[in-house]
Amino acid sequence: MTSKLTQQVAAAFSNDGVLAQSIKGYSCRDVQVTMAKAVTESISSCNNLVVEAGTGVGKTFAYLIPALLSGKQVIVSTGSKNLQEQLFYKDLPALLSMLELTPKVALLKGRNNYLCQHLMAKELSGASSMDPQVLDDLLRINQWAGQTTDGDIGGLTSVTESSQALPLIVSAKETCIGQRCDHYDDCFTRKARNRAMDARVIVVNHHLFLADRILKETGFAELLPDSDVVIFDEAHLLPDIAVTYFGQQCSTRQLSDLFDKLIEIYRLELRDAKQIELLSARCAAMLNEWHQMLFNIGDTDWRRLLANKALSVLSWGLLKEIKVLQQLLLGHVGRSDNLDDEIEKLQVLANKLELFFLCENNQAAYSIDYGHRYLVLRIAPIDVAKECRKLFESNLAWIFTSATLQINRDLSLFTRQLGLGKCQEILLESPFDYQNNALFCVPRHLASVNNHHVALNQFVDVCVKAINAAKGRTFILFTSHRMLNLVAPALQRRVSYPLLVQGQANKQSLLKKYRQLGNAVLLGTGAFWEGVDVRGRLLSCVIIDKLPFVSPDDNLFRARSESIEREGKDAFSEISLPQAVITLNQGVGRLIRDEKDKGVLILCDNRIVNKPYGQAFLNSLPPMSRTRDLDKATDFLAKIK
Repeated sequence: MTSKLTQQVAAAFSNDGVLAQSIKGYSCRDVQVTMAKAVTESISSCNNLVVEAGTGVGKTFAYLIPALLSGKQVIVSTGSKNLQEQLFYKDLPALLSMLELTPKVALLKGRNNYLCQHLMAKELSGASSMDPQVLDDLLRINQWAGQTTDGDIGGLTSVTESSQALPLIVSAKETCIGQRCDHYDDCFTRKARNRAMDARVIVVNHHLFLADRILKETGFAELLPDSDVVIFDEAHLLPDIAVTYFGQQCSTRQLSDLFDKLIEIYRLELRDAKQIELLSARCAAMLNEWHQMLFNIGDTDWRRLLANKALSVLSWGLLKEIKVLQQLLLGHVGRSDNLDDEIEKLQVLANKLELFFLCENNQAAYSIDYGHRYLVLRIAPIDVAKECRKLFESNLAWIFTSATLQINRDLSLFTRQLGLGKCQEILLESPFDYQNNALFCVPRHLASVNNHHVALNQFVDVCVKAINAAKGRTFILFTSHRMLNLVAPALQRRVSYPLLVQGQANKQSLLKKYRQLGNAVLLGTGAFWEGVDVRGRLLSCVIIDKLPFVSPDDNLFRARSESIEREGKDAFSEISLPQAVITLNQGVGRLIRDEKDKGVLILCDNRIVNKPYGQAFLNSLPPMSRTRDLDKATDFLAKIK
């Protein structure tokens, strides 16, 4: 028997439904209707659903319309801020208007996306001793703070994403003083959370969703209500993000700031407790010494670093000093609210540090990320399927969708990574005419990508030819910052079109400028491989330097490889190849965004045609026409009007 929801969804997508009445030129797409029906069934029966929907299927409307018409409480989780904001500010308002529905809708990001008024005031009070550039950025942020209604840093365009001022003023659990804060009533983070708890449709990102679920499992406060339906868009990102949340991480910046805070508390509140200052300063000095030794060595693999006896002695000496400080502080509990807060934080950080130093879990990778002055210590589980299985077994509708989930027409890698049991799996092809509108070129006579000097010069030559044929209008996507930094100055000397290089400004500013210029060339790494939508003739060419295999030096990759090989399996085919196929598909997806789009994809890596594993890439790409002749590619580009 057909349910009422099924009938409502079918009517919405019909040729005389609300979409046809509201969208000029609307025509019913079979693949979109197929997906909408599957989502409707999942919501009605609380079944899990996994859908790969190629570019142009219209997956956003295909899942939002059934979700909204169901009247159930829905969480939509995305992998990127771009999509999160598009859903909240564009797609949801449009659909709610068409469907004449008025549920409360909320957007919630992780707290480090919101301005903290307390930290802002604190930083400005110490402005006299600040770096001039940081101060200039702080003043710009402060001006914006007087105008923003939600405190969302995503709306801040007057400073770059890499500004050193941003980490100083964004909300953080470690610096929050709760109801004692003078800005508690106006706190942007608290207001955003309150709106989410009261909403029927909540738009979040994968990081926040997983953090919230893990908090609930451990019995701590929750940010999100329990919902009836959870929809993951950009679901291909979930397995890697889950690794972060089922692992542990600790920034040494937190420790350094904590020692500074303890010295400040002594000087302002507890002048009779000189030992607090002395021991805190001693811990800070040892932390700096430990930092220096690690920066001098530069290795990221903690297991390898443990073999260094001097480093091992210094590490355990640091932890011993921290524990002495802890014992001292416990004797002052109750004397200062600020001190009590820091004692709790120190306990958490000391436990994390000890866990990292012990390095006892054979099923995890222990690694160090090197920042400008500080380190992030990470413990990442090799396999999160078991933890994810517990997460997704609750009785509600779990829906996973992305344009890139399959490897060789198979979704099982994704479902295995997330420990998904019984679920419906659907592959939906893009309705776009790739055969006639897109050309895929792997130029002949390319040197091996391992022959770095020759490959670099050849790559620049290819880029120059393609950019001139396309009259700008090109994305160049890199697998490493190193290659980007080598190519950018070389192109600057040889290309007359405007060059926009990742790092010059934040991502959204660069994309806005790209669209405004109309003939620009944008050079970017990972951030620009996905979540970017430039339609029409503005983007005619996408050039990729090489197949995006993960670095063999990556600690988590190495740990996973060793685990796979212990089981008698091949790490390359089980890990490297699938990850690279999905990443390449994401980059390719930037090219054709609309049924009228035309463009050329150029990949400067002949392994895709020379190596047996190249077929796995080719089988997973859209059905574009192919050529090895760069002249044919430039001719195609020259004809795009």
